[in-house]
Amino acid sequence: MSGPVVTALGGGHGLAATLTALRFVTDDITAVVTVADDGGSSGRLREEFGVLPPGDLRMALAALCSDSEWGHTWRDVLQHRFAGDGPLGGHALGNLLIVALWELHEDPVAGLDLVGRLLQAQGRVLPAAAVPLAIEADVSGLVPGDAAARTLVRGQAEVAATRGRVEQVRLVPADPPAYPESVAAIRAADWVLLGPGSWFTSVTTHLLVPEVREALEVTRARRLLILNLDPGAGETAGFSAARHLESFAAMAPGLRLDAVLADPGAIDDRAALEETAARLGAVLHVMPVAGRHAHGEHDPLRYAAALRDILYSPRRSS
Repeated sequence: MSGPVVTALGGGHGLAATLTALRFVTDDITAVVTVADDGGSSGRLREEFGVLPPGDLRMALAALCSDSEWGHTWRDVLQHRFAGDGPLGGHALGNLLIVALWELHEDPVAGLDLVGRLLQAQGRVLPAAAVPLAIEADVSGLVPGDAAARTLVRGQAEVAATRGRVEQVRLVPADPPAYPESVAAIRAADWVLLGPGSWFTSVTTHLLVPEVREALEVTRARRLLILNLDPGAGETAGFSAARHLESFAAMAPGLRLDAVLADPGAIDDRAALEETAARLGAVLHVMPVAGRHAHGEHDPLRYAAALRDILYSPRRSS
């Protein structure tokens, strides 16, 4: 199988779902993964060793494993999480393996490529930034009696779990360097995909890395934004689907889109979403990608079918 050259940006379960579906569509896949996670095993390793958080990178590698007994076995090993309250409790073995390779190889990308070889991965996984990122957000609705008051919330895990309304997001450091390989993958792609995933802590985080945002703006690749199955949950509680696109445009005013993909169940006002997408230069594609019986989960084959229809479509004349 061949196919379009695809670079997918994101993190966590959303990116893993996209990569799993893309494996049915094309052989040429690169994942560019956010490195802002500070919770759980990743947070502990990041704090102890001063490394990039490995968890989202591990999940992306596991999603790209070869469809063979070898690939599935090593995927399960990579994803294995130790139980108990001891020093290993809660750690995913793959996180430990990645950090070990980073201690042996000066370049973190070389370590990730070695894990990819172990998995016989159908693609490559790269960090979005060359340094660990911290997320800060101004959040309203946390002060009793003053809905407009803003509270500073620090950390990816805290922002992702906030019960307030995220008004603005920043990275620390504010101008982190990107990996040259990640920038090159965005520039060389036929399609660049953003989302789904935690909107402010996985998807739009990439827009705050200057070199990544610039690559997204100047690439010849077509750009597809994929909306969440439940757009009004989590960090974006109360957001409509169209509001997601509006916040995207506010964070990267110079970035145009070519397509937006949404599951029918994720749309509250199709006309408003279609109009907002058009303002960003995008065509709205409404296609079922959710599992029939698993609420909030993507069906890999339905998702792959939707991606194939979009990624193999002819380029619109300008």
